[in-house]
Amino acid sequence: MNGRAGQAPLLPEVGVLGLPYHHWGTHWMTPHHVLPRLARYFNVVWLEPAHHWRETVQRALRTEPLRGTDGLPESFEIYRPEPWLPHFIRPAWLSDALLRERVRRGFAKLRARGCRKLVLHLWYPTFEAALHRREHDLSLYHIDDEYSFTKDAVNASPQEARVLEASDRAIVISPGLLERKSGINPHMSMVPEGVDSALYERVAPEPADLAPIPRPRIGYTGVLKRQLDWQLLHELARRHPQWSFVYVGPRSLPPELNTIADAMAALPNVHMLGGKTALELASYPQHFDVCTMPYVVDGYTNNIYPLKLHEYLAGGRPIAASRIRSLLDFGHLIHLATGADEWSAALSEALAGAAGPGAGAATAARRAVARQHDWNELIFKIADIIAKGLGPQFSARLERIDTRFAA
Repeated sequence: MNGRAGQAPLLPEVGVLGLPYHHWGTHWMTPHHVLPRLARYFNVVWLEPAHHWRETVQRALRTEPLRGTDGLPESFEIYRPEPWLPHFIRPAWLSDALLRERVRRGFAKLRARGCRKLVLHLWYPTFEAALHRREHDLSLYHIDDEYSFTKDAVNASPQEARVLEASDRAIVISPGLLERKSGINPHMSMVPEGVDSALYERVAPEPADLAPIPRPRIGYTGVLKRQLDWQLLHELARRHPQWSFVYVGPRSLPPELNTIADAMAALPNVHMLGGKTALELASYPQHFDVCTMPYVVDGYTNNIYPLKLHEYLAGGRPIAASRIRSLLDFGHLIHLATGADEWSAALSEALAGAAGPGAGAATAARRAVARQHDWNELIFKIADIIAKGLGPQFSARLERIDTRFAA
C-alpha cells in the first residue's frame, strides 16, 4: 500500500470524507484500494456504512473489533458511527437526517486533524442526502459499478442523475460507464481499476492448496458470483478433463446457480479453494497456466472493469476472457472468446503460447501494461482531480511534490 504508518500526508490541510458502500472488514473492493492510498496525499476518513437499527443494537452489544487495519497510514481513519446513528429504511426524512449527522461527525474528525478544506467522496447514489449539508468545499462522486445491477443496462436512475448533477466532479472506472453517463456531469473522468504491480510480480511460493493440483491449470481468482458464465464453465470442465479448473474465492451465488456450481465442484478436474485474504490471493495467478475472466456478456458486465485484469497482467501468465466492453481494449494482450468452442480454442492457444518461443516477450508486455495501471499512478490521478477542484494553489503544490513512486 502506498503509505506508511506515521507518514504525514502531502497536503495535510485537505481532508477527504469517504462514504463507501462496503464495510471495511468485507471482501476488498475498489474503495479499499483507493481510500487508504489517497491518504498519502490528504487526511482521509472512511465513514463506515451504518447498519440497520436492529443490527446496530446487536453489534453494539458484541463490540466487534475492526479487522485488517495493520499497516494503515496515520492519515487514514475508519469512523464507525455511534450506535444511536443507525440506518433506517423508513421514514426517508429520518434516514437522511441520520446520514447527515454521521457526515457532520466525519468532517469534525477531519477538522480535528487541522483540515481547512473538506472533500466529500461519495461512492453510492443512496448517499445523496450527504450533499445537502454543504460543509464541503468539493464533492466527488465515484462510480465503480453499474448500480442498477440489472442484466439490461439502464440510464442513470433519477437519484443517480441528481447526484451526478450536484457533484462537482465525477469519476467512473470503465469505458462503458463513461460512454453512458458522461453527458450528465461535464467534469467526469475515467480512472480504471489498478493493481499493486510489485506484489503481483513478486515471485511467490506455490500455495499449499494449489501445489497438488495437476497442470495445466485454468484459473480464476475472485468472488464466485452470478456474473460468471456458469453454463460455459460447466461445459468446459466436462469437455476438457485433461485440464484442471481452479477457482479461488468465496462463493456468493443465488440459489438457482448453486446447483450447477455444486455439480462442477463434484467433477474430478474442478477445484474450488475458497476465499483468501488480499495478500494471499496475489500468490495464485502466477502459478496458473492460464488466467480467466469468464463473464456473461450483458448490460451489467459491459459496464464493469474487473479488478483482476491488471492483477493477472502483472502476474504475467496468459489470459482468456469474455468479450465485455472494458476488455476489448486489451485484445492484443488477452485471448477473447464467446461460447464453448471459441473458449476451448482460446485456452488451447493460450496454453501453447505459454510454452512457445515468444512466451518471455509476451509476459514482459503484459507486465508493462500492468505497471501503467499501478495503483500509485491511478491514485495520483484521483488526487490531481481533487487538487484541481480545490483550486490552482493546491494543484500547483501537488505537481511540485509528485512522489507517486517514492518508497
